[in-house]
Amino acid sequence: MLESIEHLTPAQIVEELDKYIIGQKDAKRNVAIALRNRWRRMNADESIRREIVPNNILMIGATGVGKTEIARRLAKIADAPFTKVEASKFTEVGYVGRDVESMVRDLVEQAVNMVKTKKKEEVNQKAAEAVEDIILDALIPPIQGGRSTPGYSTTEPGVMPDNDYELNERTREKFRDKIRNGELEDRKIEIRVQQSAMPGIGAMGPGMDEASMMNIQEMISGMMPKKTKKRKVTIAEARKILLDEEAAKLIDMDEVKEEAIFKAENSGVIFIDEIDKVASSSSKGSGPDVSREGVQRDLLPIVEGSTVNTKYGVINTDHILFIAAGAFHVAKPSDLIPELQGRFPIRVELQSLTKEDFYQILKFPKNALTKQYEALLRAENVELSFADEALDEIASLAYEVNAEVENIGARRLQTIMSRLLNDILFDVPDKIGANARIVITREMVLERLSDMVKNRDLSQYIL
Repeated sequence: MLESIEHLTPAQIVEELDKYIIGQKDAKRNVAIALRNRWRRMNADESIRREIVPNNILMIGATGVGKTEIARRLAKIADAPFTKVEASKFTEVGYVGRDVESMVRDLVEQAVNMVKTKKKEEVNQKAAEAVEDIILDALIPPIQGGRSTPGYSTTEPGVMPDNDYELNERTREKFRDKIRNGELEDRKIEIRVQQSAMPGIGAMGPGMDEASMMNIQEMISGMMPKKTKKRKVTIAEARKILLDEEAAKLIDMDEVKEEAIFKAENSGVIFIDEIDKVASSSSKGSGPDVSREGVQRDLLPIVEGSTVNTKYGVINTDHILFIAAGAFHVAKPSDLIPELQGRFPIRVELQSLTKEDFYQILKFPKNALTKQYEALLRAENVELSFADEALDEIASLAYEVNAEVENIGARRLQTIMSRLLNDILFDVPDKIGANARIVITREMVLERLSDMVKNRDLSQYIL
């Protein structure tokens, strides 16, 4: 299941992360080792394979330094199910709110979607052929058997078919060619599409958890007959609608569930953000600190390894990789309960971003903000580019604002870039027409952000 990382060494994984994330070498090294270890475990001797548990990682660093992005990119490199949750959203058992097991159910849902997408690609050709037959049947219904109908006329002069069946087949083949050539895309046909007969279910009763609710909904949905309704759509629309339905019929859902559970158990990544928000900064043992500690104690069995019921089956969390992250401005990692601290043996401190980091973030990553804005305006046939001096000035401003107001990391660049380019984005295409070339210079940056430079009124730049 981990073929995508089979040939990626830890150094190559770091190279992949470098394409999107600037700096943070320690964090990248540790997650690269953790990812490679997933593959190593799957290829270890079967006698010890189950005993090898992942080294979960605790990332410590201010907002906007790349904690979430590192975990998300890691999951993409591994082609692994990934889910991000915020620890502050959880409540301990017995209170209204999300229970900690929901993050495992979310992970399984992601795994099922990944496997279904892969299976759909495998049966896509066969599904497309079935859709073509349905569209053809809607245009020229087939005649069963080879019976002849008196007075049936042909559309081809000089050709006299033996019976209606032969004429029908010839006509169908002509229309099949037209469908394949895209000549009939705008023609409307009537098709039958499935609709769920599942009624809406009200609020959960007392003592009913999220898993039980999902199981009841699944059970009722399976018992209710599938209804169909007629829709009149173009052939182009019908193809999209029917392709999903036909592909779903060709997929063995039991096989999907089994593969998804295996994928989630052995390659799943759960990113728990804001873990510091459930750390208790005092030892009074009352008020909100009790609730925070309750969430930690609920998290503990999930991270240690337990079984969780989902609507797709039971999943074991022993080999899921957990990456927790927090700024730890108020609380400290040592404020977490000792048992939970022990389940995150790898601790990585991410560094605050420097001016040079900001410059590189603007210039080099594949998803750099500058490249995003260039792509947006390219859609209007307007060429946008940035002079190096301009990027240097933007980086300098972002660093200064973070230092003087509040450090929100790379997210500061989004605010500044939006302020810098808003007028241009508004004027295209009304005042700035197609084929225009715009170069953002240092002078333009200083002019458009002059209020920030002169007045130091930074309040509007706080996110």
